[in-house]
Amino acid sequence: MTSMTASRAADLVAALLFVLSLAGLSRHRTSRAGVVYGMAGMALALVATVVVSAQSVSAGAIVLVLVATAVGAALGLWRARRVEMTQMPELIAVLHSFVGLAAVLVGWNSYLEVEAHDAQTRVPADLLGIHHAEVFIGVFIGAVTFTGSVVAYLKLSARIKSRPLTLPGKNVLNVGALALFGVLTVWFTVSPSLPLMVAVTALALTLGWHLVASIGGGDMPVVVSMLNSYSGWAAAAAGFLLDNNLLIVTGALVGSSGAYLSYVMCQAMNRSFLSVIAGGFGIEAPSGGDEEQREHREIRAQEAADLLRRARSVVITPGYGMAVAQAQHPVAELTRRLRERGVEVRFGVHPVAGRLPGHMNVLLAEAKVPYDIVLEMDEINDDFAHTSVVLVIGANDTVNPSATDDPSSPIAGMPVLRVWEAEQVIVFKRSMASGYAGVQNPLFFRENSGMLFGDAKQSVEEILRALGPDTEQGRSASAREGTAGLGRGLSRSATP
Repeated sequence: MTSMTASRAADLVAALLFVLSLAGLSRHRTSRAGVVYGMAGMALALVATVVVSAQSVSAGAIVLVLVATAVGAALGLWRARRVEMTQMPELIAVLHSFVGLAAVLVGWNSYLEVEAHDAQTRVPADLLGIHHAEVFIGVFIGAVTFTGSVVAYLKLSARIKSRPLTLPGKNVLNVGALALFGVLTVWFTVSPSLPLMVAVTALALTLGWHLVASIGGGDMPVVVSMLNSYSGWAAAAAGFLLDNNLLIVTGALVGSSGAYLSYVMCQAMNRSFLSVIAGGFGIEAPSGGDEEQREHREIRAQEAADLLRRARSVVITPGYGMAVAQAQHPVAELTRRLRERGVEVRFGVHPVAGRLPGHMNVLLAEAKVPYDIVLEMDEINDDFAHTSVVLVIGANDTVNPSATDDPSSPIAGMPVLRVWEAEQVIVFKRSMASGYAGVQNPLFFRENSGMLFGDAKQSVEEILRALGPDTEQGRSASAREGTAGLGRGLSRSATP
């Protein structure tokens, strides 16, 4: 078997492993196997690439590849061990930027090696135009991905404001940039030149920055997913330039799966898929300082424990605040204690809860919460009207009644968890501040809502202590007494 045949066989096996990885990651129970498949496929792809390259490059080049691989592996392991779950979206945005930058560098290298130097001897004449287009499109996609991912990272990490940039005629600017790219592509295909390469790189870098800067912070989960798709197409473009079938296959897998996930998330947020691609759906939320003062009701851990002790059924809706407080383990313990007392406990997870698709599911799985009680929004929404108590732990925009009640709200039409339909709602928050989208939440001021202020982890731990010892007597306590009112509570006025 020749080295080329062995390489193609390795590429085929690696591609199958990547497909199995995606299939495994689609379910909780098989997600660990999915990760292993992905790691095995990538390791096989790297080894095959190095072995094949050794046949045609110098020993010095091989040493450089191995050194780069070792450095990258060390940095990857270091960051993976140190990164918090709350920082995963930022990390993923950074990784997307690397993919985009790599595509840009591959495109430029291909131009310098082919178009700028003896093109006819490197690429057949009848394929030269196609190669020109591949170079140009690959650089464009990669540059858009690079700067877009950098801006997403800066927004997610709060290094820049999350509010959308609203330049005059921003949609015209975006469409104009795309039209100009089309014209430049035709021009470059006919007559490639260095100034055109510089022009498309600068255009794409600017467009990528503007696309993501124009999108508000509340919509960043969709942006991260879309950038994931962009990075896949950038990798596929690089695969065409490098004549690497595996890179084409994996890029297409990432690009198509990322695009589909973005579509699903757009449906969950009542957003237009095409407007996401165009970067035109960022809407500046109204300032919370302009809202009139309203009354909210504050409760304490003991009152919350009393409500839970008497509840027939409880639904927990987690959000980013749970991740920040690292409250998933106390929440899992609270779930276990309530279920042992005969209380029906389930979780309602919004498709875009947190800063990343599946963020909450991963945290709950980490805390050993049973898979069968973690339900999606569509599975749980109709049950809130028959629920005794809902615990909103760190969620905000995904439980905002304005999405259904206020047509003028920036999140109007967005499907949300209808937690306010339950008998009682307990909202765990640090303050009365608005959510990441900057939109006031009327849920906080409803008569059946109580605000439990403080760190979510500490608040849940206080509730556990208030529930008392985990004894047989406690476990057999009746959970059918009905849910009482929130008690006297402590009314305060707040400026959301």
